[in-house]
Amino acid sequence: MNFSLEKSIEILERTPLVLQTMLQNISDDWTSNTEGEETWSVYDVIGHLIYGEKTDWMPRAEIILSDKPDKTFESFDRFAQFEENKGKPLQELLNEFILLRQKNIELLRSKKLTNKYLEQKGIHPAFGEVTLAQLISTWVVHDLNHIAQISRVMAKQYKQDVGPWIAYLKILQS
Repeated sequence: MNFSLEKSIEILERTPLVLQTMLQNISDDWTSNTEGEETWSVYDVIGHLIYGEKTDWMPRAEIILSDKPDKTFESFDRFAQFEENKGKPLQELLNEFILLRQKNIELLRSKKLTNKYLEQKGIHPAFGEVTLAQLISTWVVHDLNHIAQISRVMAKQYKQDVGPWIAYLKILQS
């Protein structure tokens, strides 16, 4: 097992700053375009990350760590951001994400989690039993996945413009 809480926090605490640096003060063209029908823009992804901070990662960790007999998670609405963030400027979303993530990292650290806690289980509505270590690992990979997605969505805006170099640019070949 490669899981380490401190290693996980290294990524979790940096994600908002990576996105802030990458996206602040760039034109809406970069952040409002998608890869096609039923795909997400950069703006949509940031909204999704915010919704996860509010309703997914730490709320589910709290369920796992609670004394409640029923450890079943609420279903997560992967599309809530479309209504939740309508009309908000991207910079407002980035600022909100930074604040929510800082709060969640502080809460995570305050738990002083040992291996015993990391092995505790909750019930995911689709997957069944999952451990706290699996939840936190997924949180980290979820961040990295969406950073890659954001990069891909932005890169594809120049897909037709790179000419023959497309052969060397894997990000444009999917």
